[in-house]
Amino acid sequence: MHDPAAPDRPERGREIALLTNPTSGRGKGARHRDAAVARLRESGFVVRNLQGRDADEAADLARACVADGVEALVVCGGDGLVHLGVQAVAGTGVPLGLIPSGTGNDFARYLGLPRADPVAAADRVIASRRRTIDLARSGDRWFVTVLAAGFDAIVNERANAMTWPRGQMRYNLATLAELRTFRPIPYVLELDGETMEHEAMLVAVGNGPSFGGGLRITEGALLDDGLLDVVVITRMSKPKLVRSYPRLFTGRIDGIAEYVHRRVRSVTVAAPGIVSYADGERFGPLPLTIECVPGALDVIA
Repeated sequence: MHDPAAPDRPERGREIALLTNPTSGRGKGARHRDAAVARLRESGFVVRNLQGRDADEAADLARACVADGVEALVVCGGDGLVHLGVQAVAGTGVPLGLIPSGTGNDFARYLGLPRADPVAAADRVIASRRRTIDLARSGDRWFVTVLAAGFDAIVNERANAMTWPRGQMRYNLATLAELRTFRPIPYVLELDGETMEHEAMLVAVGNGPSFGGGLRITEGALLDDGLLDVVVITRMSKPKLVRSYPRLFTGRIDGIAEYVHRRVRSVTVAAPGIVSYADGERFGPLPLTIECVPGALDVIA
C-alpha cells in the first residue's frame, strides 16, 4: 500500500553526487550524511558519496560531477559548502540540493528546509521539486546569501584567526574585541550608476535576507526579484550599535535613523583595508562590483 506522506520513489539508476563537509556543525556533517545517504539509496538513487580533503579538492570533485552529467549536486554542510557548490553549478541548469548540517544554515532557512532532520531533508531531494533563484556575482565568483563589507567582515577576519572558543561564542568575543578600537569606515558606493559616499559601520549586499545564523541584515530581500538589497549602517555610537545588534535577529531595524536600504541591479563598494566575506567565506578585498544574475541557480526545494 502506498503511503501518501512518503516521497515518490525515483526511477532506479538516477545518479546524484553528495558532497559532505564532515566537520561542519561540530561533526554533525558526517552523521547527517550517513542518514541521508541511506535514505537516498533506499529510494533508488545512485549516490556518489564524496568528500574533499580540503576546499580546493571538494571544489574539483563538485565540478567534475557536474561535467559528468549527474542529475543533481547535493551538499551536506553549512553555508560555506553551499557557497562551494554554487561555484560548480551556477548557470549550468544542474540543481543544487542541501542536507543542512552547519552552524548558521541561512540558505536552508531561505528554502524552508528541515535543519535538524537529515532524513526529512533527504526526502526533499527525493521529491526533486525545483525552484529557480537569483545569484549575486562579482567577476567569476558567485554568492547566494549576503556579502559583508564592514564591521561584520572585520569580526569574521578576527574570529577566523581565533582557535578558541568554538561556535557563536567565538564571534561574540571577536565582536567585543573589535568594537573597542573600531572607527567608522569611509565608503564610496555606486548604485546602478549613482555615486554615494558614507562614513559607515558596515555595508551589506544581500541576495537573500540573512547571514551568520539568522542575522536579518538585508530584511525583505527576495531570492527571485532580479535585485540586490544594499544596506548601509552609517556612523553610529558604539553603545547604540550594541543596543541595535539584537534587532538584526528580528529584522526590525528599519526604524533606526542610520539604516539606509536600497534595491539595485548592480553595486560597486569601495573602502580602504576591508576584506569582504560572502556566505561566511572570505570573498575578496574591496573595491568589488557585484551584480544580480536573475535565474542563475536551480535549487531542490
